[in-house]
Formats: sequence, structure tokens, C-alpha cells
Amino acid sequence: MTDRLRCAVLDDFQQAATTLADWAPVADRVEVVTFPDHLTGEDELAARLAAFDIVVTLRERVPFPAGLLDRLPRLRLLVASGMRNSVIDYEAAARAGVTVCGTGSSSTPPVELTWALLLGLARGIVAENTALRERGPWQSTVGTDLHGSRLGLLGLGKIGGRVARIGLAFGMDVVAWSQNLTDERCAEVGVTRAASKEELLAGSDFVSVHLALGERTRGLIGAAELDLMRPGAYLVNTSRAAIVDQEALLGALREGRIAGAGVDVFDSEPLPADHPMRSAPRLLATPHLGYVTRDNYATYYGQAVEDIKAFLDGEPVRVLPSGS
Repeated sequence: MTDRLRCAVLDDFQQAATTLADWAPVADRVEVVTFPDHLTGEDELAARLAAFDIVVTLRERVPFPAGLLDRLPRLRLLVASGMRNSVIDYEAAARAGVTVCGTGSSSTPPVELTWALLLGLARGIVAENTALRERGPWQSTVGTDLHGSRLGLLGLGKIGGRVARIGLAFGMDVVAWSQNLTDERCAEVGVTRAASKEELLAGSDFVSVHLALGERTRGLIGAAELDLMRPGAYLVNTSRAAIVDQEALLGALREGRIAGAGVDVFDSEPLPADHPMRSAPRLLATPHLGYVTRDNYATYYGQAVEDIKAFLDGEPVRVLPSGS
């Protein structure tokens, strides 16, 4: 049909949008175009998206500030995966007549990836696997025991709480801290509340970040905080890159002031080819895989289809920001 609306799906690197969701409910009214490449910069985005009425954006990878929204006069609906997105200017979207909707999102995938990174660090999995495949030394690392070690959690919300319970199952001593954390919440999960961020950092063998990014958490872990950590301790961040000062972390890794870090989030994504994080020592890094699982993608794109259908039927659902 020539009168169908056009829908752009951004950052569909794995071509999952049309394989893990059924677009049949809107196929007669919407033409779907997926973008397997990442669009960067307002000019490129404005040029590539000018011909689309609907845009589906993945997480917070592509900002939609007022300047870009003003350059997309055809845009009517913006669907973001998840129910929280800090890089969309909602007021500008409203002024431009753009409805913004979200989707469900599971906390299970980031919990599981946190433990993949933590276990990979503790047992030197990458180094040992590489040595085995390349006919290198047979056993070159000595692993760190989880049982009896202290796990320090910065944040004890939905994800942090689930990470804590797995730590307890491993026999770890789990402590937690955040600005508003209460003894009642710690008791609910079965962990100890650290008196301060500094106490948690200084006393933990593994530190894992599970905080939302905001003015109080941006740069929360800098050079001074990293210096408090034990030389044999590990830092894991599957939350937001800006919570940990990237230059300070690189310095700590290069100088061996901490044993290592597991990182899934970066200050620039996709990570540029020459970014220093790609070659940092003592770093186990993944390309923001925290949410990338079949079930989660099926939720994202399946509910994106629902959002589009509801919008076209004149009854939008999951409108963002939540409660609006």
C-alpha cells in the first residue's frame, strides 16, 4: 500500500527487530525499515530519519534533543525500549506533536551479565581460554574465591537486590550502600548496610555498580574512590558509564591499583575503534550486552508493535514519561 506510514528501527545490529517480533498487526499500515548501522550526529540523524513517521530507538543510545526533533516534522511517534529514557526531550516532543511511548524490560539479563563479568574476572576466564586456544601456558592465573569474599553493591534496587541474593548463594559477605538506602531494605534482601561509600569501597573484594544515573551519581566513583579499593579488588559496572570516571578507571587499571574491572557500558557507544578502553589492561569488557537477550528483545520489539498499533488506533499505551 502506498499510503503506509514509515517506521525506522534504529541500531538493529543483529537484525532482531523483525525476527523476534510479529509485525503483522500493523503490516497493512506501516512499512518497517531497520538500520543495522549506528547513526551519529544530529545532521546524519535528521537526514536519515526525515522520511519516517515512526522511530523505534534502542535504550538511550540515540539522543533526541529539541534540535533534532525540530528537524523531523514528519515524526509522529517515538518508541523507546524500556520505560525510562534520559536522552529524549519530552517537552520538545510534546511541542512538536510527537507521542513518546516505552516498552517493558526485564532486569534478569543485566543481573546475569553482572555475574558473567564477575566470574570471568575472578577466575581469569578470558586469559586462560586465550592461552589454551593459542597453545600458551597451561594455567597462568590463580583464581579468586567468591566464597568468603566481600561483595560491595552500590545500589540495592531491583537489579542490585537480585545480584545480592546470588552473592549470598555463593557464600559471599554482601554489603550495600547508596544515598537513600535503609536498614529495612537491607534486611529485606539479607545484606549489611555499609556506613558509607568509602567504607564499602575500602572493605570489598568485588564492587558492583547498580545505580541510576543522575546528578548525585554522575562521577560517583573517581580517582579518590578507586584509590580506596584494595589492590586485589575488582570493579564491575553494568549500570551507566558516567557513574565511574572513565579516565580515572583507565589510570587505575594501567597502574595496577586494582586487580581488574568488568565493564559493559562506555562513555561513547558503539565504542570507537581507537578508544583506550579497547586496549586497557586488566579489563574484561563487553559491548553493552546487559539487555541483549532473546526474551528481552522479544519484549522490546513485540511491545513496540503494540505501541504502534495502539497509537494508530488513537489510544496510545505506555506513554512516556511515565504517568504523563
